[in-house]
Amino acid sequence: MAKNDLMSGSLWDQYSNKVTTLMNAPTNQGEITQEECDTVGHKLIVADFGAESCGDAVRLYWEVDPQNDTIVNSKFKSFGCGTAIASSDMMAELCIGKTVQEAVKITNIDVEMALRDDPETPAVPPQKMHCSVMAYDVIKKAAGLYLGVDEGSFETEIIVCECARVSLGTLKEVIRLNDLTTIEQITDYTKAGGFCKSCIKPGGHEAREYYLVDILNGVRHEMELEKLHNAADAGITGDFETMTMVQKIKAIDAVIDESIRQFLIMDGGNVEIIDVKDSPEYIDIYIRYLGACNGCASSSTGTLYAIESTLKEKLSNKIRVLPI
Repeated sequence: MAKNDLMSGSLWDQYSNKVTTLMNAPTNQGEITQEECDTVGHKLIVADFGAESCGDAVRLYWEVDPQNDTIVNSKFKSFGCGTAIASSDMMAELCIGKTVQEAVKITNIDVEMALRDDPETPAVPPQKMHCSVMAYDVIKKAAGLYLGVDEGSFETEIIVCECARVSLGTLKEVIRLNDLTTIEQITDYTKAGGFCKSCIKPGGHEAREYYLVDILNGVRHEMELEKLHNAADAGITGDFETMTMVQKIKAIDAVIDESIRQFLIMDGGNVEIIDVKDSPEYIDIYIRYLGACNGCASSSTGTLYAIESTLKEKLSNKIRVLPI
């Protein structure tokens, strides 16, 4: 099949050479018969899966040695586009030689990575990533049939972006830890929403239970409520510069606990507030570094700047932080 028979050159160039080769000459296409399996005492598994969003469907054949649960042969039939054929072929190839328990760990990311010509260049355009997701789903179906369990039991987390295999828990954690505010930032950090884009918001090619826009808004709302609660617990009820000394120290500690201390502890260090002194021009905060932070070169440069800039942003521009 010539490139011009399918699409314009610019789009065709987004497919790897492996994909275009397997589109035309798949190596594992075909079927495995019951008779073939019976002659060697193996078990035949036939699993079907169809993607309602695009109409593609795949049938997966496994010849499994019941003595050790090893997939000794794997073939497929695919009813769909060339990308579905290439993805299904690679999926079948990756199954051969693995146990059923190992095969179920193969993800759509593994399939797509195996189709790349080089590790850094995607094998297919973003809108075609769902074809490798279909390959992942039919593996779960086959494994469920062989092991006699529901295929859903293999999914231990709620997956929001199936293309990049990003879970709900991971998304919430990344938004919190990195203080993310946009969908673009989420995609940069996790790859979620970078392929077929159905998980970004309603209206994509496939309906989802969770969308990135709702997750981001929900986590940001939770973070704002936590800030309000932390401020109330610290006695922050008005302008920082007019607070009593005790209120100021509580407010400073609250900001450090919320935005700074966790990162210092991760590196084996910490910080404590020694004193706060007011003057007409500055509010000087004297700190002492603890643990690994004590004597660290960054304690007087990058770390100090981060602490001071955070306190200025959240409390007062008059703040100076002075290590002792």
